[in-house]
Amino acid sequence: MTENEIIKTGRNVIRIEADAVANLEKSINQDFVKAIDIIYATKGRVVLTGMGKSGLIARKIVATLNSTGTAAIYLHPTDALHGDLGMVRKEDVVIIISKSGSTEEIAKLMPMFKRLGVKLIAMSGNPNSSLVKQSDIFLNISVKEEACPHDLAPTSSTTATLVMGDALSVALLQKRGFTAEDFALLHPGGSLGKRLSLKIDEIMIKGDGVPVVKENSSIKDIILEMTSKRLGTTCVVDNAGKLSGIITDGDLRRLLEKTMDVKHLVATDIMSKKPKVTEKDYLASFALQLMESHKITSLIITDKNKKPIGIVHLHDLINLGLQRR
Repeated sequence: MTENEIIKTGRNVIRIEADAVANLEKSINQDFVKAIDIIYATKGRVVLTGMGKSGLIARKIVATLNSTGTAAIYLHPTDALHGDLGMVRKEDVVIIISKSGSTEEIAKLMPMFKRLGVKLIAMSGNPNSSLVKQSDIFLNISVKEEACPHDLAPTSSTTATLVMGDALSVALLQKRGFTAEDFALLHPGGSLGKRLSLKIDEIMIKGDGVPVVKENSSIKDIILEMTSKRLGTTCVVDNAGKLSGIITDGDLRRLLEKTMDVKHLVATDIMSKKPKVTEKDYLASFALQLMESHKITSLIITDKNKKPIGIVHLHDLINLGLQRR
């Protein structure tokens, strides 16, 4: 193959599979709603099964469901016929994946599932198959063609199946009201766990380390406070200790560009009012997003009385690896 032929082939595969996914949108209908309702209401688990490539896709869907709050397991059809069927309970919901709907091992399992009385959801590309006819709900994953030039190797069909699994998982996530905090509990390890669980209170500068000046503080006092705390900024508070503004080194530079006669000025003459603030229980990753969106380098943490109790710098959050990758 020439270089151009290789590029053409790669692009053609992507186009075919993209079309397969786009056409899958038509399958999101009342049957999809029923599937979500049944899974949401079950007191058991979601059991996925499928042979070959369908089995591999089933395993990935299981992983996605588990990580988003829906308990799921994978059941290998052959192993099920030799004892593993015992892991299935009446209160479970079974999702069966088969492009043809006539996979031999699956066909042998159907009477067993019927005997157990579990709800059956068929994900198949053949609406007229025996699998679909015996199931309670049918999710159509049919594709016009495989990306394989011989229309043999599962390519477009497995992609469509994977996307349907994602659609189920995300719809269930939203129906459960599954939050970022819930997600963090299931992903405690690595950079992802840190990004989802680390709170501002755990990393913010506290106590005497927080730069603070009064509203009537002089330029000299402001510069001394900012220099001693080495954050390039300081909070401004009123007589009650409540936050009224913030002064950054940028504010001072802009002031000096306008005039050198600053001896008579106080903090309220220089400060920016209504600075961006957050509370100590705020996720550090969300704080980073807030700072990046508003193009600020410091974020003040206040208590319920609007008094500054901490401060965090943009570079500290970046150094913790909290940026989305």
